[in-house]
Amino acid sequence: MPGIGSNIVELLIDEAYRSGRFEEIAFLHAPVGLVVTEDRVIRDCNIAFAEMFRYARDQLRDQTFSILYPSREEFVNIRDRGIRTLAEKNVYWDERIMARSDGTLFWCRVRGHSFTPDEPLARAVWSFADLSSIRPYNELTRREREIISFLADGLTSKEIALKLDISHRTVEVYRAKLLKKFGVVNTSSLLQALGHIDADHVVDRA
Repeated sequence: MPGIGSNIVELLIDEAYRSGRFEEIAFLHAPVGLVVTEDRVIRDCNIAFAEMFRYARDQLRDQTFSILYPSREEFVNIRDRGIRTLAEKNVYWDERIMARSDGTLFWCRVRGHSFTPDEPLARAVWSFADLSSIRPYNELTRREREIISFLADGLTSKEIALKLDISHRTVEVYRAKLLKKFGVVNTSSLLQALGHIDADHVVDRA
């Protein structure tokens, strides 16, 4: 019942202020999504994180993070991208497209800290900020998403063509269409339009 739940929350907050121990209420009620993971499995998350993805907290505990990605491929690719940075610096951030429980896609900013730098994803804590209000999701085809992701990795059109086993000319056609779709004149502007950040931190591959 809403009333009982509200009373329990008030009691927890009162106790935190009496004892000076704010860890639990800070985690639960932080205005940004927070999640603690173990080998990319969600061990716990706060209220803002669950609401962002439109799940109940209990639905997310002990679930693999893959349920929050547009595809299994993107789940794997983002893992591979973040491990080295976490191992070297023990911090990582990017802006990526994620999936809510109803399948809608949205941009979010992700930051991570590993408790186990030798095995960066073994135990970690992450923050998630919903960017929908400032960066609406722009529908892209699978091929467009693949090409944008490789462009963000710094690959040339010829290198992308080899990766995707298509012609260099086809990649150039896709690039031209993407520039037109986003109203920009070059690849750098395209990546900025997608993420408003440097290409190193744009993650968008499905």
